[in-house]
Amino acid sequence: MVNLAPAPTIVWFREDFRIADNMALLEAEKRGQPTLCIVILDDAHLPGAAARWWLHGAIRSLDETLRGMGGALHVFRGAARAVLAEIVQKTGAGAVFWNRRYDPAGREADTAIKADLRARGLTVRSFPGALLHEPWSVCTRSGAPYKIFTAFWRAACALPAPFPPHPAPERLVFASPPPMPDSLITRHEQDGLLPHHPDWAGGLRDMWSPGEEEAGDQLSDFLRHDGAGYATARDFPGDEATSRLSPFLRFGHVSPAQVWHAATRKACPDKFLMELGWRDFAWSLLFFNPDLATRNLRPEFDAMPWRHDPGGLAAWQRGQTGYPLVDAGMRELWHTGWMHNRVRMVAASFLVKHLLIDWREGERWFADTLVDHDPASNPMNWQWNAGTGVDAAPYFRVMNPILQSRKFDPHGVYIRRWVPELAHLSDDAIHAPWESGATHPYPAPIVDHRAARERALAAWKMI
Repeated sequence: MVNLAPAPTIVWFREDFRIADNMALLEAEKRGQPTLCIVILDDAHLPGAAARWWLHGAIRSLDETLRGMGGALHVFRGAARAVLAEIVQKTGAGAVFWNRRYDPAGREADTAIKADLRARGLTVRSFPGALLHEPWSVCTRSGAPYKIFTAFWRAACALPAPFPPHPAPERLVFASPPPMPDSLITRHEQDGLLPHHPDWAGGLRDMWSPGEEEAGDQLSDFLRHDGAGYATARDFPGDEATSRLSPFLRFGHVSPAQVWHAATRKACPDKFLMELGWRDFAWSLLFFNPDLATRNLRPEFDAMPWRHDPGGLAAWQRGQTGYPLVDAGMRELWHTGWMHNRVRMVAASFLVKHLLIDWREGERWFADTLVDHDPASNPMNWQWNAGTGVDAAPYFRVMNPILQSRKFDPHGVYIRRWVPELAHLSDDAIHAPWESGATHPYPAPIVDHRAARERALAAWKMI
């Protein structure tokens, strides 16, 4: 007897928690069979602690959206390859669609899974949607990847503009979930993504609401109030003039194409569009350099005499270095899972140049504490600050955290917000409180700037 039961389409969500401008979901609708929307929590591919908190919210938000459409987001736990094979077997699915990921582990897993499913006779398709341009489409004439951002961006801008965003599907029919072993089914409130004992996520909850609707509100608010002045105000952390879209992009609540077209309609400054390009550049570097987070892209830095300094690392992590701008950033990071981009540069420079601690230590800390951490931008920016990457800051550029503070937080607005024990100091004294003579519980600098700079330059002369 011929089996006339519909062969559902599985849409596997990973880093694309939206229904608008989602090619995998649109193509599932076009296929005309019931759609089963799934997430697989695979321990081998889970992000750091702060990003896991966001992932929990992303799953919950998309599930609510799909339930409003008559469906649901079904969450499973286990090795993705095995779990997906069992779902396919139990449902009799005829197709599996997903949107691409570009990190090395994700690409390797997707290649193996695609081969498995095609060998079983399924239609398997992957789609773009996480970048403005695919990494292999922005290369030199010889097919080599770009190593300088300006050249990369010039080539990217010469390509056709990103396609206009696709609408959300309107006629999806949803499939029922298959009967699965209890060990593979996860309820949202028991997904293991949230912190317990202690619950350190209170500041994250106060700051963020993951979701597609929230991403749209964040984008609209930025373009309405701050977009026009972005080029000049973006470096001043006290002004809060950045878009804060990074975690929404990281988890795909909004696509780069949606941001691009919304920004160009509002005549947003090129500086903002270049930030989307910088994000693409990071993913290009990771695509062509899979060990970006572990290996110096400039091999001469393999001989760098990094210092083993657990005390210095802990002081930096806790915002207790004695340099107010650095400490304000590190405390903002711990409390909110996010840090202003200018302050990220200053804090990173301090770790690798003032303390001479290996950039990989900082990369790992940011990976665990940033809600917007992605495996491309984080290591690229750390290598840029350390001077070990392509198109990096010169090794001899040692940021002066006091001058950076005076220049970009002249009235101490940002410092007072995150280092309240210095709030009573004058605008002038707050940048170097040890010189004020005032009484306060704030620590003295753990290293002298001038001495640290000389030590760093001496170390670099050794390689």
